[in-house]
Amino acid sequence: MDDDLDNACFVETGKADRSVWLMKCPVVVAKSWKSQTASSSDPQPVAKVVLSLDPRKPDNPSSMQFTMEMAGSEFGNIPKSYDLNMFKDFVPMCVFSETTQGKLAMEGKIEHKFDMKPHEENLEEYGRLCRERTNKSMIKNRQIQVIDNDRGVHMRPMPGMVGLISSNSKDKKKTTPVKQPEVKRTRRDRGELEDIMFKLFERQPNWALKQLVQETDQPAQFLKEILNDLCVYNKRGSNQGTYELKPEYKKSAEDTGAE
Repeated sequence: MDDDLDNACFVETGKADRSVWLMKCPVVVAKSWKSQTASSSDPQPVAKVVLSLDPRKPDNPSSMQFTMEMAGSEFGNIPKSYDLNMFKDFVPMCVFSETTQGKLAMEGKIEHKFDMKPHEENLEEYGRLCRERTNKSMIKNRQIQVIDNDRGVHMRPMPGMVGLISSNSKDKKKTTPVKQPEVKRTRRDRGELEDIMFKLFERQPNWALKQLVQETDQPAQFLKEILNDLCVYNKRGSNQGTYELKPEYKKSAEDTGAE
């Protein structure tokens, strides 16, 4: 009991000053890394980071370019080369870990934050992969279930439905429409939803938030988070009130759509 109290009250800070990089990577890459490390008894490096410097401006941070190359050949048709876009301004953050026994530890401070994107030479390959995942996610497996001895339970009116009206025209009364409760939508996997969004923007370049909610059947707030990462919002002009892909994603969508 005393050990549990100690674990709950103290945080191990031996690694608190260690510098850590935070990186946002595509879902397919994260899943590949996770499956590779889980299936290997002898973990090997999954990728390497290459730092390029302009020798004429060695002290200029903007001259630094980071790229990542996947290691090994176990990643199938996943693109092998990626650009790492470094963020200069971000909220100070720390990394914590927790063991199965509930022991907490501080693993370090976030020194750099990166956004991982396929390299230009891999945009076509990555676009093809996104389309394949989108097509698979849109296939719905319908099942038929036979209900026995339910005694009409599933045929009864649900709460909020308008009451039955007498077939006698004299008894018919004007009914007040019942406001239906707001539909609760279930969030999809983020990577799966991003693929669907790319597919929709291949169909047409501009979408309103309400249209995307209807097309994807996703919560509006969750969609806004995705749109903030992938799109720009038009506040004026002929497309006012709509979203369109950012230039870097638009180029990828146009290249893949030309196929």
